[in-house]
Amino acid sequence: MPNLISTISPSTNQVIFRRDGFTIPQLQKVGQAATKAFHNFRSMPFVERRRIVMKALELIQERKGQLGEELTIQMGRPIAYGTKEIETLQKRADYLLKIADDSLKPTAGCPEAGFQRWIEKDPIGPTLIIFAWNFPYLIIANSLIPALLAGNSVILKPSPQTPLVAERLAEIFHEAGLPENVLQVVHSGDPDTLRALSQLEDVRQVVFTGSTQGGRMLRESTANRFLPLSLELGGNDPAYVRQDANLRYVAEQLVDGAVFNAGQSCCAIERIYVHAEIHDAFVEELQKELAQYKLGDPFDKTVNIGPVVSRTAQQSINAQIEDAVAKGAVNATPVNSSFVNPPIEGNYVVPTILTNTNHSMAVMKEETFGPVIPVMKVGSDEEAVRWMNDSDYGLTASIWTNNLEDGKTLLKQLEAGTVFINRCDYPNPDLAWTGWKNSGMGHSLGPRAFDSFLKLKSYHIREQQG
Repeated sequence: MPNLISTISPSTNQVIFRRDGFTIPQLQKVGQAATKAFHNFRSMPFVERRRIVMKALELIQERKGQLGEELTIQMGRPIAYGTKEIETLQKRADYLLKIADDSLKPTAGCPEAGFQRWIEKDPIGPTLIIFAWNFPYLIIANSLIPALLAGNSVILKPSPQTPLVAERLAEIFHEAGLPENVLQVVHSGDPDTLRALSQLEDVRQVVFTGSTQGGRMLRESTANRFLPLSLELGGNDPAYVRQDANLRYVAEQLVDGAVFNAGQSCCAIERIYVHAEIHDAFVEELQKELAQYKLGDPFDKTVNIGPVVSRTAQQSINAQIEDAVAKGAVNATPVNSSFVNPPIEGNYVVPTILTNTNHSMAVMKEETFGPVIPVMKVGSDEEAVRWMNDSDYGLTASIWTNNLEDGKTLLKQLEAGTVFINRCDYPNPDLAWTGWKNSGMGHSLGPRAFDSFLKLKSYHIREQQG
């Protein structure tokens, strides 16, 4: 019998959806269907695959109001931002469509009399995409669009928190003309089934976005196969505010980067290093900015911080705050009426500024994934870079300064896949999105966004015998 998977509302902690989890025999049938569909789909002309994708994207934008509201129901993001993710999906898709022709066309070898040589780019085969709940449409866009344009069939495995996202996408793409079984959805809520899914003989590639623990499990479960594995994992992203920074502007940007989506982003700002000369003034600016935010019911259009995803997440985040305070941190959160007694039925975490922090505290060393802003005083650029790199993660890092040349010098020293000056928390479609260290393996987006979904085949022909 299939196991029942429940989706719990972050706002009420009531069950809002139930889905039957797939059994191993059902997963095997899905894999077989994906292989059969792939053999036909790969032969479809690229112009037709592109037409289907473009039609699906059009339908997604037409329904963005409904899709955004469903996101609020499933994962608690404030309704005021409901359609923003859907609109950003289109920006990523536009870039991927723009580079698709050049990315997929054959590459000529060096000319040589009497020979023909070139490289063709073939689709890799049935692709398993496992995606997280926090920005589900953006995460899927990174892989689903290039996978389909390249001619792969796809199996989508959504988080149990956002089952409707995968189901809506499957409905829309099929309505747009995608052939049967080219895009299938499976539901799974336990690690054993997930391992079995990744080990299906028919699966030719796994793309995963989620926790570092989940990525490690998938790497272990696929270790006996030469299976391409792309992992976008966690982060503990640092920012450094130099003494020449515009403090008000930086405070606005870093508060947003830390608490948007209740801090539930792999590239959210999770620790801030501030030069001692401007530390106290900057903390005051942080407090002024955070005092303007409103925590509460995500269906209230004036709210900009909703609940975190679960009771477990709420407890984990609060435990990091308590650990820091017990070790000497100061809770410097400003007075804000919405921060007092948030609804007890939801998983609300008060957005918290912590000062006097150091690297003995979990909040500075581990991924928090919540609306916490820990601030640590440093005496120099060199000290800031040392602490910024003192992490098992390396997704993004940012420098905040009016001296761009000094900032660029510091960027070269940072151990992260994406580095910013005067910006944060923004994966740009035309730049590679990649994690260093425990933040991942492989990449998405950027000029090589299609590489993961292709295998190369070299053609070497002598024109005459003898």
